[in-house]
This record gives sequence, C-alpha cells and structure tokens, in this order.
Amino acid sequence: MRSFNRFYTSLIGALDYAGRLGTPYSLTEARVLYELNQQERTAVPRLRETIRAEAAHLSRVLARLEKAGLVEREEHPTDRRVHLVRLTRAGREAAALLDERSWEAVGDLVARLGEGQRRRLTEALRTAEDVLSRPRVGTVVVRGPRPGDLGWVVRANGALYAEQFGWNEEYEALVARIVGDFANGHDPAREALWIAEFDGEPVGCVMCVREDDETARLRLLLVAPTARGNGVGDRLVSQCVCFAREAGYREIVLWTNDVLAAARKIYERHGFELVAEKPHHSFGKDLVGQDWVMAL
Repeated sequence: MRSFNRFYTSLIGALDYAGRLGTPYSLTEARVLYELNQQERTAVPRLRETIRAEAAHLSRVLARLEKAGLVEREEHPTDRRVHLVRLTRAGREAAALLDERSWEAVGDLVARLGEGQRRRLTEALRTAEDVLSRPRVGTVVVRGPRPGDLGWVVRANGALYAEQFGWNEEYEALVARIVGDFANGHDPAREALWIAEFDGEPVGCVMCVREDDETARLRLLLVAPTARGNGVGDRLVSQCVCFAREAGYREIVLWTNDVLAAARKIYERHGFELVAEKPHHSFGKDLVGQDWVMAL
C-alpha cells in the first residue's frame, strides 16, 4: 500500500496540487472546499471527522479560507461550543472551478487507456474501496481477564481517548485508579471485568462494579476502532447487564459524556435511559457528563 501511495501521489501530482490544477489552494484547502460545497453548512467537528484532519491544522486552514473570503463561520444555534462553517458565494465559485479542473485532470489520466484497461481499473478501485471500508470479519470472544489484561485496559483507554478526543493524562489516571481498586479487592460474585477478543487480539473491555447493595455500575466500556462494526460493544454491554441481573442487583447505572455518541447508541439499544446531564471540565476539555440508568 505504501508503494502504491507513492506511485499514485506522484502520478497525480498531489505534492504540487496547486500547480497541477492551476489554483492557489493546497490539497487540504481544496478538500475542505469540496466537502463544504456538498451542503449548505457543516459543523466543524463533523468536517474534521470527514477529512480526518488534526483539529489545529483544520483551524488554520479555515482561518486562511475565511481571510480569503471563501468561508464563513458562525455559532451553532443550540450548542455554543460548536461552530458551523459554510462557503460564501466566492467560495462556491472556487469549489466549482476546482471540481471542473479535477475532472479534467482525471480525464487526461484515463484518456490514454483502452476500454479494457479502464474496466480493469474501475473494478480494481471498487475492490479496494470495498475491502478497506467494510468491517473486519472475524470471531468475537468475551472472556474474563488474564495476566496483563488490566494493564492493557489502562493503556488502551488512555491512548484511544487521547487520540480521538484529545483527553489528557487525567483520564488515564482515573482509569488506573478504577482498575487498581478492582485488582486490590473485588467481590467476584458481584463485580467482574471482561475482555473482548477479536481474531485473538484484545479489542474491548467493560466492568461491572458494586455501587450499593441494589445498584451495579457499568464502567470503562471500550471498543478499539479496528473492531467496530462487529457487535463488540453490544456483546460487552450484554455481558455486563446479564451479570448484574444474575448477581441480584435491581438496577444498573453508568456515567458517560455526550461526545461518546457511539457508546450512547449502544446504551439506548440495551434499554438504558438518560436521567441527568451536567457540564464539567475534566481531562483538559469542557464536557457534558450524562447519567444513565436501567431497571433490571
């Protein structure tokens, strides 16, 4: 793949994108203009996720485009922490020009190919897109912890939330305390931790711990990005809920944050209900904490 990437970026002139298309825009700026031209306006976090850009880099790109009069930013009508961005009329004209010249560049590239070669190329590109976009296929196993798994839980949580949400070391320290308390003395009849394996590799975890005699708490649900789309999160939550019910608890609760949208969908599917929300500043970010509960 790396060899192909070097070949293709050289072939299309990606390193000299502006010169190749005769425009003043970098490759990232052109991608932003293209994505914004697909709809009326877009939330900045969604744009960042779509183009997979680092937050600071995207902010600089938007600032340059805004200074050039190509984009406008405004506050979200219901969430003041989020900004919306959209193209100006000049921005849409620039995006249309980029799109036209991109089509011309691709046309020049494939014009030299015969019909059979074009068909082979189309099939190969569709195959690559299909293989790389589909979830991995494999076997999910949910099991109890083995030596080394507790350290993996701490490390995986710290690394994942730092990478995806920019949370600082405070979160990893919190996870370490939770895992340490569990390791130093838990009641196996009423508390447990599970590891999800996918193709023999740890890719997820969840804990059930005692809140009080009648209430269990679900903690540290995690699914690695490489295993998402395979039902790992649902398997882990089901395991936790079934254990809590069999252990004699009357309800199960959890605390999460509103930015964890994928986890919230899993909780909703299993019957948890949102009962409270409260803004807080933790892990280096302004967040909205949420309390969820489900009767057993």
